[in-house]
Amino acid sequence: MTFDFDRIIPRTATNAVAEDGFENYLFGGDADLKLPVPRSELISMWVADMQFAAPQAALDAMTERLAHPIFGYTMNMGGELYDAFHAWCVERYDWRFEREALQVSLGVIPALYALAEYLCAPGDKILTLTPAYGYFQRAAVQTGHELVSSALVLKDGLYEIDFVDFEAKVKDPSVTLFFLCHPHNPTGRAWTEHELRRVGEFCFANGVRVVSDEIHADLLRRGKRHLPLAKLFPDSKDIVTCMAVSKTFNLAGLMLATIIIPDPSLRAQWRERHYPFVNPISLAAAVAVYTEGGAWLDALRTYLDENFRMVAAFLGQHLQQARFKIPDATYLAWVDLSAYFPRPINLTRFFLEKAGVVLEGGEMFVSNGGCHVRLNIACPRPVLSSALMHIHKALAGRGTQPINADARPLR
Repeated sequence: MTFDFDRIIPRTATNAVAEDGFENYLFGGDADLKLPVPRSELISMWVADMQFAAPQAALDAMTERLAHPIFGYTMNMGGELYDAFHAWCVERYDWRFEREALQVSLGVIPALYALAEYLCAPGDKILTLTPAYGYFQRAAVQTGHELVSSALVLKDGLYEIDFVDFEAKVKDPSVTLFFLCHPHNPTGRAWTEHELRRVGEFCFANGVRVVSDEIHADLLRRGKRHLPLAKLFPDSKDIVTCMAVSKTFNLAGLMLATIIIPDPSLRAQWRERHYPFVNPISLAAAVAVYTEGGAWLDALRTYLDENFRMVAAFLGQHLQQARFKIPDATYLAWVDLSAYFPRPINLTRFFLEKAGVVLEGGEMFVSNGGCHVRLNIACPRPVLSSALMHIHKALAGRGTQPINADARPLR
């Protein structure tokens, strides 16, 4: 079976955030943006969804459900979602959990907000590793809690946890919850068993519960296998695992996440306070992709691996002062461009106005993002090649290597 990831699919007139939402989400509605090209020619490399068609299994399941003309209130009352998702977790991660532990949410982000509220009392603090996904901070602050950062340390191109700093901060009696991002966004680290065990042991020894955002679990490089934190602590009731079809199968707009809550009391609180309805179309699609989407995902991972090699080759040839390591996971390239900028600068705005590329600079992430950019490389290769060329052009005169105008397009 073959899949066409080179197909370019226009997203105009679809209300796609990736295409039409950058002004509000990245720039707060700034009306003074100086676009170097017409909006239709901007290259979107920011929000973390993919520029690929969803798996045919999802499209077929949604079409079949649309044949039934009633779309009333729907709940996950049957066993189809658990059966499909649990089988997926057993096959892909060798991880098992009880049927009653599975809850659903409109997404991982709404779950983070809810769990911060349910698990933390007034005055409690939430710990995370930085640089961090911005919604970790928003979920903490908007529920009335301080976010405490433990900065990752970069060693030989690899981000590592500073366990001395982590242990000191997790021992703070005010810290009661740890937001783990695994695999990590934006760096792409898939934490090792040793790292996960130490993190878990430090947290549980100090009465700190863990919300483990594992939304990128299925997007590891080929040959690697995701290790859920909860698998290492099968008897713990203090880990909530958040996963979703959104990143894996490019179904973010369907707003359906799977939240694994082993603690019966927290689960009862979730059910009492969390809206239980789901979109019937989303439910049908999720069951279908977890049942039939494996081949599509395997082909996608191969395509993404080649895209990452393409980025590494381009940077190595034309932006030799950039520092980049192909990540363990995700479809997000975290590139250090500090050698090209003598002082901190808003790189999100710089590359929009100078290159016509919509990306996210390090300033968009919680703490120590530095002069990094995050590139979403889940796109057809001609689009990726064009984006890299535009980025190179924007950095012309900053020590970049010239591109041979007669060179063939990168593949």
